[in-house]
Amino acid sequence: MQGRHYAVYDVFTSTPLAGNQLAVVFDCEGLDTARMQVIAREFNLSETVFILPPEHPEHEAQLRIFVPNRELPFAGHPTVGAAVALAEKRLAKGSHSFVLEEKIGEISCRTLIGDGAGRAEFDLPKLPQLVEMELAPQEMAAALGIEPDEIGFDLHVIAAWSAGVPYVTVPVKTIDAVRRSTVNAEKWLGLIKLPGDIPAAPYIYCRDCDFPGSHFHTRMFAPWDGIAEDPATGSAAAAFAGALTAFERLGGGASAFRLEQGVEMGRPSFIDLTLRATGHALERVSIGGHAVKAAEGRLFA
Repeated sequence: MQGRHYAVYDVFTSTPLAGNQLAVVFDCEGLDTARMQVIAREFNLSETVFILPPEHPEHEAQLRIFVPNRELPFAGHPTVGAAVALAEKRLAKGSHSFVLEEKIGEISCRTLIGDGAGRAEFDLPKLPQLVEMELAPQEMAAALGIEPDEIGFDLHVIAAWSAGVPYVTVPVKTIDAVRRSTVNAEKWLGLIKLPGDIPAAPYIYCRDCDFPGSHFHTRMFAPWDGIAEDPATGSAAAAFAGALTAFERLGGGASAFRLEQGVEMGRPSFIDLTLRATGHALERVSIGGHAVKAAEGRLFA
């Protein structure tokens, strides 16, 4: 019984057993949506990505991305991890550029593969947009286990953004408040009223950091998706680019930020976020990071 080749990558880290785990399943012809969902539940990681032939022959692959209980149109750490996995499996060492197809659209990727961890960077297919919704900072603070007066710093305030997946970005004054934060799922979901069926998860951040070179310390919780806490969330970083554009006075040219996440889980992760603007108009956002293979095998399902 031949089975399907799979690999587990640790993403947004160059160190095995850190970062965010990702199952990459190759040779997925013949799998339907229901079967992919069952396999994602079997791996029970924050995300599983399935590699399929591209619809357009000039592209590298089509990706379908699942959390344990539903499919996502886009996600960052599966894009980075799958790009590195495909480059390592199909291409030679060195730098490569190619296009991946996801539900959200075509995604331009660049990879660099050597003897250790690989690196990938991709351009967002959709720039972050402000999501119009009623925000209740006091009630949201209670749902996150922090005090209302701990929310907000400098020009940063609570807002909702989406670059394919919606998030509520929650700025807090201190890293202690970030460490104490959690989420009461029932309370939080009672506050989030969005069209469609995708809840906006909280993305909590502050300027204080644990690691040199980082600009923001972050956490993300989504227990309704089977993710009690996520070690690294590329789609949240994509949404966060909207908050940075609105609240950081970026000006023109390129602005680079490093986001650290997963520290409280013992899985430190580092997401490189680059914003390019003309004047105050955001024109391009790129997300990058490393990925390293931690395991591989055959899936008999």
